[in-house]
Amino acid sequence: MSNIDEIIRILKKEVKKYENTAMNQIEKDPYMILISCLISLRTKDYVTIDASKRLFSLAKTPKDVLNLSIQEIENAIKPANYYKTKALRIKEISKTIVEKYNGSVPSEFDELIKLKGVGRKTANIVLSHAFNKNVIAVDTHVHRISNRLGLIRTKNPKETEFELKKFVPKKYWKIYNDLLVVWGQNVCKPKKPKCASCAISKYCKKII
Repeated sequence: MSNIDEIIRILKKEVKKYENTAMNQIEKDPYMILISCLISLRTKDYVTIDASKRLFSLAKTPKDVLNLSIQEIENAIKPANYYKTKALRIKEISKTIVEKYNGSVPSEFDELIKLKGVGRKTANIVLSHAFNKNVIAVDTHVHRISNRLGLIRTKNPKETEFELKKFVPKKYWKIYNDLLVVWGQNVCKPKKPKCASCAISKYCKKII
């Protein structure tokens, strides 16, 4: 059996040395978490946090965002990567939420992924952070580190999500992403991971 309990125990202690992830610095409002998650795609956390705060200083609800121009949204979320595409997506999603969901972000996975640009990771982060649901959000850090640790042998994040659910205790599902994202950004990096200073290196198989 895996050493998941010990790994989680160590990471919960170690990640306190580093800054919280972007999602932990955003108000626990479903819409704000959803939009921040969209802004965060291929964007560093500190950029995401600043961009989200600028946008939410102008509008905090989908209805309010609809009153903004595309250029106003673009200016607010720059220099997030692909900010022009993201601005269009934010406007489109806001319109859908207002028209189809009466202004409230849906709390079901199947409904969330109907929103254009929302994939499994984003949907699960919203469910976890905004609705306190037991889900495992899998991004590139979770996929990479879980495989390096030898917990799983998977080829993509979707496979990783399903495999992790088979043995990771449900009590860890909501925090698993947060812990591994911080670890992946600061220690277990894609290139040149800091293995010598890694507190969980003794459990690592480092296959990717």
